[in-house]
Amino acid sequence: MSKIKDSTGQTWLQRFRKARRKKVKIWGRSLTRSLASFLGRQSLVGDTPVLDSRHFPFLASFTGNWQAIRAEAIEILKHRDAIPAFHNISPDQKKISKGTNWRTFILFGFGNKLEKNARQAPLTTKLLEGVPDLQTAWFSILSPGYHIPAHRGVSKGIVRAHLGLLIPKEAEKCRMRVGDTINVWRPGEIFVFDDTYEHEVWNDTDEERVILLFDFDRPMRFWGRLVNNTFLGLMKFTAFYQEPKKNLADYEDRFEAATRRANDNMEKLSDND
Repeated sequence: MSKIKDSTGQTWLQRFRKARRKKVKIWGRSLTRSLASFLGRQSLVGDTPVLDSRHFPFLASFTGNWQAIRAEAIEILKHRDAIPAFHNISPDQKKISKGTNWRTFILFGFGNKLEKNARQAPLTTKLLEGVPDLQTAWFSILSPGYHIPAHRGVSKGIVRAHLGLLIPKEAEKCRMRVGDTINVWRPGEIFVFDDTYEHEVWNDTDEERVILLFDFDRPMRFWGRLVNNTFLGLMKFTAFYQEPKKNLADYEDRFEAATRRANDNMEKLSDND
């Protein structure tokens, strides 16, 4: 019965799963909006689009080592074609991630370290391990001329940091709006923001933009932490979590294979010399 297809080529089971996923998304957005006001009041670091970095002293290790982090990113970019687009990892991002314009090399996903990817950036990984309650981290690679449409994050219980690594010379043309603020990346500079405020990105230059992006728990009072941890725990049972988890493992293996082939080819060339 589940294998009988309709006029669109979908089985009954596929239609059921699609409808269920749609309902879960609607429920999730509604719950997120309901929680936002409460979590904002529970915040110990304010509730503004961009947060004062002085609340997060551990960020100094990133600005102090940004050139070494950039060097690791440059090595990874040598295998750019093996780095997946954001929507290849998380299909829910297909509205804001098109083609290969926004690539993501993920080091931590949903609090878990991707061991194989982490070996490609050992210093960056070590620094990230020092971030309290780290959730996700990746090198975010944006193509020239690309615009990431306005969107919102999932939980106000998480805040996001951006560290500038490879920034176009015309930096003012490569920018992000968060709420009513405009932010420009600079090499070696870091800022923290609340991605539940509407935000969008423009790279109106002919150069690639590369940053280190990482999410960590917002410092909150006890009840805020409890509610946020419960919400994130429930999210782990949804496709929003399960699909990226599976895709991460797949693309991690692909990248490792690509680097292995490249190293083997270099060794063969050396032998021929």
